Amino acid sequence: MTFGIFQEAYRTSSTLHGSKSSIGVIGTSMNGVMYLTIPILSTLLDNSRWATWRRIVALIGTCVSAAAFFAASYATQVWHLIVLQGVLSAVGGAMLYAPTTLLLDEWFRDGNRGFAYGVQLSCKNVVGTGCPFLVYGLLQTLGIRGTLRVWAAIVLATGLLGLAITPIKPSAQHRRRPTKIPWTFLKHRTFYVYALGNAIFSSGYGLPQTYLSAYADNVLHVSSILGALMIALFNAPGIISSVGFGVLSDKLAVSATNNTLISALGSALCVTLLWGLKSHQIPACLIAFSIGYGFFAGGYSATWAGWIKDMEREAAGSNEAIHTGMVYGLLNGARGVGYVVGGVAGVELLKVRPLGVAERWAYGTRYGPVILFTGVSALFGGWATGWKLCSKATRPWRVG
Repeated sequence: MTFGIFQEAYRTSSTLHGSKSSIGVIGTSMNGVMYLTIPILSTLLDNSRWATWRRIVALIGTCVSAAAFFAASYATQVWHLIVLQGVLSAVGGAMLYAPTTLLLDEWFRDGNRGFAYGVQLSCKNVVGTGCPFLVYGLLQTLGIRGTLRVWAAIVLATGLLGLAITPIKPSAQHRRRPTKIPWTFLKHRTFYVYALGNAIFSSGYGLPQTYLSAYADNVLHVSSILGALMIALFNAPGIISSVGFGVLSDKLAVSATNNTLISALGSALCVTLLWGLKSHQIPACLIAFSIGYGFFAGGYSATWAGWIKDMEREAAGSNEAIHTGMVYGLLNGARGVGYVVGGVAGVELLKVRPLGVAERWAYGTRYGPVILFTGVSALFGGWATGWKLCSKATRPWRVG
């Protein structure tokens, strides 16, 4: 959530060697690897055979992630950071995130799941709001190596404390699950529609997090502390929207497709009208983009609860079993695919020529291709709504 601050420090570091153009891969790899690992862990730990290992896996993951950040403090090459901070810490994060999400799903399976997911997801925005200033202050005071060591300690302490107070639902310990994992939801197109839209949206979502601070520095030539402020403003609105989109799903019965459309269309408009037009000349436009996009895009994940409800109804109508915790993990996997694709695309897009438009628009800067990619991915990330509208008159189909 705050990698943009680290990226600027890595880019200007005299002790870090290697291709500086690959630094952006570290941040997008962290998200991508974590989300790609989650579906594997969720599938295994949602099975009764391995369910009792959840807390142990989460404990190991916390230690692995903390150790990776500590080892990264000794890195001298960019590829060291890609392996340690970009991959290993992400695997540890997935080992913590997957088991605790499965526990959350069990506690709120009978109601208010969207609200619960929204509150959980808003926590990352709380971190993303406060930590830019913490990381900036640590980098200024302790440098890169000291900051990574402090962050390793924070990961270890908060992870262990969180697990110590996380309850396990008593009924879940004795509930019998079918030995065979129910994969029947893969026969229905609903899963593929939402998973594909999720992957497309996520391919652009990680780019502002990665490049917003650099854009503020290189294009607007503002101070580093203002770059940290941009990232904080990007994350703060998601605290409200993550909970808000969950409430829309649970309390106001807004359909999953409409919820998704609000998030995706709002995100696309913010990119197109605020980041893409005058943000390279008017700081207020970039601030407005950070707040607006942070609100609409930050709440996208909270719409997943509605998606799962759709799949539950579909399974019930076909008299099929479905493990919602595992499905949630697979949706995280689709997001991981998007993050990986977006991370690679972001590095390559910065190498191409600026778009052939007048320099009075931000599209004419070197970040123009990145801006366009972010806007298009946000727009097509809401394609599930269009598909739903077009398919009302057709019969539902199943694979196989």
